[in-house]
Amino acid sequence: MFDIVYQYLPYPLAYSLIILIKIVLLVVPLMVAVAYYTLAERKIIGFMQIRIGPNRVNLSIIPGLNLLRGFGQPIADAFKLMFKEIIIPTNANRYLFVIAPTLSIAPALAAWAVIPFSETLWVANINAGLLYILAMTSLGVYGILIAGWASNSKYAFLSTMRFAAQIVSYEIAMGFSLVGVLMAAGSLNLSEIVAAQQGSVFHWFWIPLFPLLMIYFISGVAETNRSPFDVAEGESEIVAGFHVEYSGMLFAAFFLAEYANMILVAALTTLLFLGGWLSPFQGMGVLEQWTAWIPAPFWMFAKMSIFMLLFLWFRATFPRYRYDQIMRLGWKVFIPITLVWIVVVGLFILAQLPPWFDSTPITTALASR
Repeated sequence: MFDIVYQYLPYPLAYSLIILIKIVLLVVPLMVAVAYYTLAERKIIGFMQIRIGPNRVNLSIIPGLNLLRGFGQPIADAFKLMFKEIIIPTNANRYLFVIAPTLSIAPALAAWAVIPFSETLWVANINAGLLYILAMTSLGVYGILIAGWASNSKYAFLSTMRFAAQIVSYEIAMGFSLVGVLMAAGSLNLSEIVAAQQGSVFHWFWIPLFPLLMIYFISGVAETNRSPFDVAEGESEIVAGFHVEYSGMLFAAFFLAEYANMILVAALTTLLFLGGWLSPFQGMGVLEQWTAWIPAPFWMFAKMSIFMLLFLWFRATFPRYRYDQIMRLGWKVFIPITLVWIVVVGLFILAQLPPWFDSTPITTALASR
C-alpha cells in the first residue's frame, strides 16, 4: 500500500502522509482500547467482588440479547464528559490549568511511536528507542505537577507533592531495571531487544532477569499512580488528588493518560522481558508447527493482556500503602536489588554463561578482544 503512495507523490509528501496514516492507525485503536479497558476494569473488579458492573448501556443488535450488557458504557461516558462544563477555579492560573492535561496525555501517546508490534509493524524504529521511552514517560509528571499548582487548591498541591516524590523514587528503580535489559540485549533498539530473545519461552529475559522484571512492573504500577500506590489520590485525606478541580474533557485527558500509560507499561514489560511478539513455542518442533499460523501481533497482545489484568487485580485485592511504606520500598528495597542484579548480569556476560548471554553483541565484542 505504501509503495503506491511513493509512486504517485513526491518523496517528502509521501513520507509525511505515510507517517500521518501510521499515527492515525495507532492512536485510534489505542483510544478505543483505553475506553474499553475502563469497562474491563469495572466488569472484572465487579466479578471479583460478586457484582455485575455496568449493565445498562447496551450495544446489542438483537433485542433481549444480554451478552453485551454494558458494552456501550465507555461511549456513554465519553459523550457525558464532552458536554460537561469545564469550571476553572477562582484565582487559578487559567493558561496552565488548561494546558496541564495536554502535557500529561501528549507524552503518554507519543511514547507509543517506537513500540513495535512485530518485525515490521511500528511507527518509528529508532536505535535509541528505549531512551526515547524513558524521556517521554518522564515528561508526563510535569502535567501533573502543573495541574496541582495551577488549581489554587491545597489538596491538589499536596497530592502533587506526593506524586512527585513517588515518581522520583520509582523512576530510579525502573531505570536500573532497564540497564539490566540493555546489558543483556546489547542494544537500545526495542526490535533488537526482542531479537536478542529469539527462542522459546525459556530463552526470554524473564528467567535471568526475573528480579528486574518484578521490580520494573511494580515500579510501573507506582509510576502510573495505580492501587496500591495511589496515595496521590487518597480520597480519605485529599479528596481526589491533583485533578480534584478538573471536570469535563480536561479531567478526561488525565483519565486517558493514566490508562494509556498502564497499557504502555504492559507493552514495555512484554517487549523487554517476555519476547515481545515472539511465539512461546519457537524452536519446539511440533508445537511450533501447530502455532505457526498465529500472527506475531497476537502473541504481543496476549502477553500484554496478562499485565493489564494484573493492574486490575491489584486494585481489587491490595489495600493502599502508607506513604512511608511506599518510600521505603522504592529506596531501601528496589534500588539495592537492581544494583546487585546489574552486577550479576555483568558477571554472567563476562563469563559468557549460556544460554542467554553467550550470543549478545556485548559478549561478542568482548570475545573478539
